[in-house]
Amino acid sequence: MRDTDWQKSSYSAANNECVEVRAVGSLLELRESDEAHLTLCIAPAAFTALLYSAKAGDFDHHA
Repeated sequence: MRDTDWQKSSYSAANNECVEVRAVGSLLELRESDEAHLTLCIAPAAFTALLYSAKAGDFDHHA
Protein backbone atom coordinates (compact mmCIF):
# COMPACT_ATOMS: atom_id res chain seq x y z
CA MET A 1 0.00 0.00 0.00
CA ARG A 2 1.51 3.36 -0.95
CA ASP A 3 1.28 6.53 1.13
CA THR A 4 -1.68 8.67 0.13
CA ASP A 5 -3.14 12.11 0.75
CA TRP A 6 -5.90 12.59 3.30
CA GLN A 7 -9.35 11.61 1.99
CA LYS A 8 -12.58 13.03 3.40
CA SER A 9 -15.60 10.96 4.19
CA SER A 10 -18.27 11.18 1.49
CA TYR A 11 -20.70 12.08 4.30
CA SER A 12 -18.75 15.19 5.29
CA ALA A 13 -20.49 18.51 5.67
CA ALA A 14 -19.40 21.46 3.54
CA ASN A 15 -17.93 23.17 6.63
CA ASN A 16 -14.95 20.76 6.87
CA GLU A 17 -16.17 18.93 9.97
CA CYS A 18 -15.29 15.44 8.88
CA VAL A 19 -13.29 12.31 9.44
CA GLU A 20 -10.33 11.85 7.12
CA VAL A 21 -8.28 8.75 6.34
CA ARG A 22 -5.00 8.00 4.55
CA ALA A 23 -2.69 5.07 3.97
CA VAL A 24 0.80 5.26 5.47
CA GLY A 25 2.88 2.19 4.76
CA SER A 26 0.87 -0.85 5.83
CA LEU A 27 -1.33 1.14 8.24
CA LEU A 28 -4.18 3.62 8.00
CA GLU A 29 -4.35 6.94 9.80
CA LEU A 30 -7.61 8.57 10.88
CA ARG A 31 -8.20 12.12 12.04
CA GLU A 32 -10.97 14.62 12.67
CA SER A 33 -10.47 17.60 10.35
CA ASP A 34 -10.88 20.20 13.09
CA GLU A 35 -8.31 18.36 15.29
CA ALA A 36 -5.82 17.55 12.52
CA HIS A 37 -2.87 17.29 14.91
CA LEU A 38 -4.44 14.19 16.54
CA THR A 39 -4.26 10.98 14.52
CA LEU A 40 -5.12 7.36 15.14
CA CYS A 41 -3.02 4.65 13.46
CA ILE A 42 -4.90 1.43 12.75
CA ALA A 43 -4.37 -1.79 10.80
CA PRO A 44 -6.65 -2.19 7.76
CA ALA A 45 -8.38 -5.26 9.24
CA ALA A 46 -9.13 -3.39 12.48
CA PHE A 47 -10.45 -0.42 10.46
CA THR A 48 -12.76 -2.75 8.55
CA ALA A 49 -14.07 -4.17 11.84
CA LEU A 50 -14.58 -0.63 13.17
CA LEU A 51 -16.61 0.34 10.09
CA TYR A 52 -18.78 -2.77 10.30
CA SER A 53 -19.44 -2.12 13.99
CA ALA A 54 -20.33 1.52 13.34
CA LYS A 55 -22.69 0.57 10.51
CA ALA A 56 -24.31 -2.06 12.75
CA GLY A 57 -25.03 0.59 15.40
CA ASP A 58 -22.72 -0.89 18.01
CA PHE A 59 -21.66 2.59 19.16
CA ASP A 60 -25.03 4.34 19.02
CA HIS A 61 -25.40 4.31 22.80
CA HIS A 62 -22.40 6.70 22.99
CA ALA A 63 -24.16 9.42 20.99
